[in-house]
This record gives sequence, C-alpha cells and structure tokens, in this order.
Amino acid sequence: MKTKSVRIAAGVGAVTLALVGISAGVSFADDKPAPATPATAADRFLGGASTVPANLVPPAGNALTSVFKAKGVQIYGCTDAKWALIEPAATLVGITLNPVKAASALHFRGPSWESPDDGSLVEGMSPVTAPSATPNSIPQLLVTAKLSRGPGVFGDVTFIQRLDTVGGVAPAAACTAGATAAVPYTAVYRFFKKS
Repeated sequence: MKTKSVRIAAGVGAVTLALVGISAGVSFADDKPAPATPATAADRFLGGASTVPANLVPPAGNALTSVFKAKGVQIYGCTDAKWALIEPAATLVGITLNPVKAASALHFRGPSWESPDDGSLVEGMSPVTAPSATPNSIPQLLVTAKLSRGPGVFGDVTFIQRLDTVGGVAPAAACTAGATAAVPYTAVYRFFKKS
C-alpha cells in the first residue's frame, strides 16, 4: 500500500514540475531557462503555433491572454429522429500569458467556461465557424463573449477561439426519441481581452 502511495505522489510531483516548467518557460531538454514571452509560452504549451482561419481572428484591439487544451465530450440528444447538440462537457488545462502560469477550466452549457482556480466565468454567443482541418470533426469557432464574471482568467474576456478540433461530431446512425450520445473531442481554446 505504501509503495502505491509513493508512486502516485511521485507521478503527481512529476506532472506538477512539468507544468511549472512549461509555465515558467523552462526547457527540460537542455536544462537552460528560455525566455517566457507570451507568444513563446503559448507556442511551447501547444507544441507549435496553431493556424487560424482568417474569419476566426478577433478584431484589432483584442489580445490573446490564455490558451487551453480541452478534452471532453459533445453531448447530443435525439429530437425528431435527428441528433441535436445539448451541451459540451470538457476539462481544460492551460496557461495564462501575463503573467505566464498554469491554469485550468471547465467547459459546459452556455457555452460557458469557468475557472475552478479563481471562480471567473465567461459565457459566449454568436459563433462564427470554419471547418476543422481534421476530417469528421466539429468546426472551429470564434465566439463573442456575452458576459463575464470576476477579475480572474475569464474576467473581461471579449472573444474565444476553438481551434484544432478533433472528433465531437454527432453520430451518423439514426436515433430514437430520448436517446443521448456523448462523443469524445479535443480542441484548443484561446481567450482574448481588450488590449
């Protein structure tokens, strides 16, 4: 029993160390600190820069403030013999860019994003879409913020991008009234505030 506890604690410690290193701009490959500018921190966290379709770029005057990787499901319900989106349910792990630090979030109906770290929340509306680069995946989006709460990571957010989507498309099979389906998906979410 003690052996398992030690292994779990060591694993959690290694993950924490990696997140701290990423957020501080540290490269463990050569053990030398790298500059922690917002752009390089976001690129390092994502493993490279995302390609953003032109129609999903926020208007001038909005600056990128945080980047998250999401893993979750798109939940569909059967209405009139067709699958219709009910809500997303995802956990997000990411970084804020000024200052650069680790962050987490929950994504759910609204669409809404909430920080369990500071209680801030943003709810979106009026999505603009672009096809995903991955076949059979939900579209990429630019969502306008409808409201926000709190001074934290999601306070005063103006726009949200959903990029690099994989999966999440409604089932192709016919459905019966009342049926639900949870379809796994991943994506990158980027949050903007007035600059």
